[in-house]
Amino acid sequence: MSSMIDCLQLTKTYGSNTALNRVNFSVDNGDPIALVGPNGSGKTTLFSLMCGYIRPTSGIIQLFGHQPGSPALFGRVSALPQDAQLDPRFAIGHQLKFYAQLQGMSTKQAQLDCERVLDLVELKHSIKDKPNTLSHGMRKRITIAQALLGSPELVLLDEPTAGLDPVNARNIRQLIAQNNMKTTFMISSHNLNELEKLCGTVLHLNLGLMGKTEAISSDPQQGFITLHMESSSADLKVFLSDIPGIHKVSQLSRNEYLISYDPAESPDLDIKILKMLDENQLNYRQLIKGKSLEEQLFSSETPN
Repeated sequence: MSSMIDCLQLTKTYGSNTALNRVNFSVDNGDPIALVGPNGSGKTTLFSLMCGYIRPTSGIIQLFGHQPGSPALFGRVSALPQDAQLDPRFAIGHQLKFYAQLQGMSTKQAQLDCERVLDLVELKHSIKDKPNTLSHGMRKRITIAQALLGSPELVLLDEPTAGLDPVNARNIRQLIAQNNMKTTFMISSHNLNELEKLCGTVLHLNLGLMGKTEAISSDPQQGFITLHMESSSADLKVFLSDIPGIHKVSQLSRNEYLISYDPAESPDLDIKILKMLDENQLNYRQLIKGKSLEEQLFSSETPN
């Protein structure tokens, strides 16, 4: 095993309860990785195993070829729990500098790295502020800055945008996107729309079992197009059915449609659909080649 993360028959039980059941997956560094699943599916347990906080009941887990908790991973892996808190008694800069020194940095190096990560989250001006003087969104960005100290290769983020307003959630998505060339992020979240924008690989946990989905947002070989309209139209399905190459049109919600087709037969179907919408003065919001992440993960059968 030589990938960034390798799990082989990974199992974790708590008494008679099985949190993870013979999980197998392997992922390399690169685009952000989504970890999804319902509450109680084993996401937190998997993160805890990767951090070395707990040990597996059986099976193997390795990060960069080493067991979690190994000295060889020091500085290469970091994690941000969902409810991570800052000490209200000390200034932001003081706390980050302290955490940097715990990684073995000198006083000068720690100060420089503290300023670097605060600059990444656009909060360098708050270096002397105490946590309680900052908004919830700003404190969340500070904790992400803490996770980036030392430039780790793998960062585990548990619900990084939970409880944030749309503006702060967008800021954190941009931060992850801007730093994914040097750092691989694994993100646990219930926000599928958010993960669809960020991630190229999805690890799906359910009842302790793992599934893996690649290229979640667009794959022209899937034979599907997802169409989001500005408003519903009684004539839309009729107009779509008249386009050659379309096999089926399913209405997923009031303004969302899933179109199945043969890519070999109609490689330019997306262009034909856009022309049809324009000719009939129908306003659309988004057209995606492929199924949405929600459809891929949770819909075994498409509605009519």
